[in-house]
Amino acid sequence: MDLSELRYRPGKELDDYETAPTIKLAKENALSRIEENKARMTLLQDKLYAEGKSALLLILQGMDTSGKDSAIKHVLTGLNPQGIEVTSFKAPNATELEHDYMWRTDRALPPKGKIGVFNRSYYEDILVVRVHGLVSGHGMEDKAFWKMRCRQIRDKEQYLLENGIVPVKIFFHISKGEQAERLLKRIDDPEKNWKFDAADIKERAFWEDYQRAYQEAFEGTSTKEIPWYIVPADKKWYARFLLSEILLEELERLEPEYPVVSKQQRETLEQYRALLEKDE
Repeated sequence: MDLSELRYRPGKELDDYETAPTIKLAKENALSRIEENKARMTLLQDKLYAEGKSALLLILQGMDTSGKDSAIKHVLTGLNPQGIEVTSFKAPNATELEHDYMWRTDRALPPKGKIGVFNRSYYEDILVVRVHGLVSGHGMEDKAFWKMRCRQIRDKEQYLLENGIVPVKIFFHISKGEQAERLLKRIDDPEKNWKFDAADIKERAFWEDYQRAYQEAFEGTSTKEIPWYIVPADKKWYARFLLSEILLEELERLEPEYPVVSKQQRETLEQYRALLEKDE
């Protein structure tokens, strides 16, 4: 499918992007396609790990209940755990607050040959930090300060790209009504009660502020080389399908290959073969 339609386009409002599925696709067909994509990703991941030349950094952002956790579980399960690292970022601790805002995410960047997954990221520092005015003297309306941070993030991601770490940025876009339904399920379903957090209700009061912060984050950090993908997420199965499509496309673009041994190495291997066959 043409994934370019999911890319953020300058000048387009976040409200203009759909939260419901945008193509006619039966759920069972999407689930089947996910499994096919996972099989292809497994081979590409194995080549990426063996080659050890580049890494992929998947950045997932979204409002509470947008389905980031379950998407990681359903789409990335089955890949070689040795080649993937998932990091979830919560509120920074005391040690992290003593450093610059990218310090804690820098420590979790994937090494060459691996896929790193950031469940939330340094983008929280131009989202929740902005909405709640957590940087002294820089509130929601201090546009110059937040534009500066967006520029810093653009520079950082370009630096990563030029050094073999490819950022892939995905926003799980849900409607406010769908979020309410998911929160109600956490209250009504005993097996989901543990997921309910009263803080999610408090954050809903800032919905419009978050939408504005995301809008300006996309405007300030989406580039041709490192775009934001706005994924409709009102249907979890559809969001997972699109996530698998994007990941597969990005892995294919890297074109990883198994290392080819030199003639001398091949001769050495043949010597070891002869020794092993002699011991049989």
